[in-house]
Amino acid sequence: MRVPSIRPLAIALLSTALLAGSPAFAQSREAAPLSPAALEEAAQLRERAAQDGTAYALIESLTTEIGPRLPGSEADARAVAWAKARFEALGYDKVWTEPVTFPKWERRSEHAAVVGAYAQPLVITALGGSPAGDVTAELVRFDSIAALEAADPATVRGKLAFLDVPMARSRDGSGYGAAGPVRGRGPSIAARKGAAGYLMRSISTSPHRVANTGITRFDADVTPIPSAALSLPDADQLARLLTRGPVQVHLALDVGWNGEYTSQNVIGELTGREAPDEIVLIAGHLDSWDLGTGAVDDASGVGITMAAGHLIAQLPQRPRRTVRVVAFANEEQGLLGARAYAEAHGGPEIIAKHIVGAESDFGAGRIYGFNTSAPAGQRATSDAIAEVLRPLGIDYLQDKGGPGPDISPLAAKGGAWGWLGQDGTDYFDLHHNANDTLDKVDPDAVAQNTAAYAVFAWLAAESEAGFGSATKTEETPEH
Repeated sequence: MRVPSIRPLAIALLSTALLAGSPAFAQSREAAPLSPAALEEAAQLRERAAQDGTAYALIESLTTEIGPRLPGSEADARAVAWAKARFEALGYDKVWTEPVTFPKWERRSEHAAVVGAYAQPLVITALGGSPAGDVTAELVRFDSIAALEAADPATVRGKLAFLDVPMARSRDGSGYGAAGPVRGRGPSIAARKGAAGYLMRSISTSPHRVANTGITRFDADVTPIPSAALSLPDADQLARLLTRGPVQVHLALDVGWNGEYTSQNVIGELTGREAPDEIVLIAGHLDSWDLGTGAVDDASGVGITMAAGHLIAQLPQRPRRTVRVVAFANEEQGLLGARAYAEAHGGPEIIAKHIVGAESDFGAGRIYGFNTSAPAGQRATSDAIAEVLRPLGIDYLQDKGGPGPDISPLAAKGGAWGWLGQDGTDYFDLHHNANDTLDKVDPDAVAQNTAAYAVFAWLAAESEAGFGSATKTEETPEH
């Protein structure tokens, strides 16, 4: 790997010392129960981690030896065994698994084509949760969810509903949330109006002819219909064809639910030297969709957090609190591993013991921002972490961020979160499609991520202050 272009160790330590002399930083150090030795250890850890290749090696191993990891597949079981073995080899004190049971969805074959005068193949992929079906029908296009909701059922009944809604590119991924209802709600709305099937413009920013999958759920009061996503060029092609007159499309999907499967959350732990029952949690998710090899979503997150814990394990002593790294099962079909973990570990008696959690699940771009959910009056540790992260090019953005997907079930119960915001400008070029492969992962950016997670986990675990975790009752947001 290339050595990241960051300061040599001696210069970085001098920089940290100078920052410590500033009034703002001095106030943070006075308020935060972190010793000068802990802050110096964190700066040294940052420099070692930023030049370490462990995370990239783990990403390469997972994507090469296991490949795509669809929940419930044979590769899912091999991925669990892989993660357990890697945790053990990386020097974790404890390694174990916890079961996660869910319905198993399978993709066997998929095909679509325009038929008639303008006959041509289409690049599509079935949405996770779609049933099987073979439909040839006229296409009816809508440019928004609102337009589909407002449509007279007579104009939709027996046809293929085509929702053609573009996604905006953004660094923070905000365009994904705005476009999400196209996949999440669109199929049920179309089914309720009597559509024979559903096609949608992929929730994607890729200019390439690849389609993006993802989970959908049908409302209980509708009969599910075959549902698939089109590549962006194919969605554009259908829109152009519709200006020429009616368009007939053949959609054939051999997919669907097939029994139940039990996978595992895989957990590695470094036991705290003074407060082993207090937990700082960092995580990624082990599963992926089946079109690429899940390199950015989320082998990168697994490699980054596993390597961060490994580097902490190499320090002269364990941190004061426990550092726990979780490779969650089946995030892609509804945060199912995370929900199982929160059910097992999020009771009123222990939620406050989960001091803070952070997940790497937004690709492998460089981290540009940091924040936590710590309330005013409890931000001294966050302030100190932010200063040590600054030489990595990470800004302290106190009005940004939120819990990662797999942290959200704990956050809904009152757990505090940390946010290490990755640059996702290009993430949705790859997300859930066949181009999510190892060649898109930058080793230097992965090393910067690993350094940030190592610093965050070490200082959060070494501090005697909390981040505001406290039991509450609240529903977990839908994925």
